[in-house]
Amino acid sequence: MKKNLLTNLKTLRKAMGMSQADLANALEIERSTIAKYETGDRSPDIEMLCKIADVLNVSTDELLGRM
Repeated sequence: MKKNLLTNLKTLRKAMGMSQADLANALEIERSTIAKYETGDRSPDIEMLCKIADVLNVSTDELLGRM
């Protein structure tokens, strides 16, 4: 599931026309945190996962690749 999150996060972010900095600003976190999520060096907690899904206008299932 972690690999799906890595791939989906980057793909969905780009589909929304957002840079890592744009997403980080919307989530009020550092850009480097988004980069770490996308490389697998760090995983978002459940609260952040929900926030990411909201900003990207997708379900958490879609973000996790469960669709």
